Amino acid sequence: MSTEKIINSIRSLAVVNEEELSVLAAHIQTRTLKKGEFFIQTGEICQEIAFVNSGMMRSYYITEQGEDFTYCVCFEDEFMSAYSSYITAKPAIENIQAIVDTELCIIQKSFIEKRSEESHNTTRLMRYFAEQYILDLEHRVFSYQKESARTRYEYMLKNHPKYLSKIPLHYLASYLGITQRHLSRIRKEIAHPH
Repeated sequence: MSTEKIINSIRSLAVVNEEELSVLAAHIQTRTLKKGEFFIQTGEICQEIAFVNSGMMRSYYITEQGEDFTYCVCFEDEFMSAYSSYITAKPAIENIQAIVDTELCIIQKSFIEKRSEESHNTTRLMRYFAEQYILDLEHRVFSYQKESARTRYEYMLKNHPKYLSKIPLHYLASYLGITQRHLSRIRKEIAHPH
């Protein structure tokens, strides 16, 4: 598995210099998760940030009624983590699971903290990740409040077409905040417009 994509992704941000990038590259670990395997589970403390080299992950939690609620789907070339656990060092309240076979590039928190003491740019890089996470979260909250499920589905269809068919319907319906029946109706309407 190559770390080239994550290095190019970080390089494109123009936050760290080439020397810092090579130090970072030497500390990136690779991990493969089979479909259904976990990056982290509820109760564990998250000590890592991951870059999805290929594949797809979902973040979900179990409601008080025992239902599985998918609140985030993370696609190829995106960064992800159980951020509240990562920041607070408290147990994660969510599970992060591979939807399909997935390759991850992992950066350890201990390395990031050590580098942040030595390099202002590493601190800037971590701030960028945190800002992206906040923006993604805000986008999701606003889309639930402002947009219809069909609009959210069409957004995914436009931005992640090669993965959409691989997401099990009950995960996708949960992510969109609708029932599977409603999702089937939306898909039918889009496939066969009047």
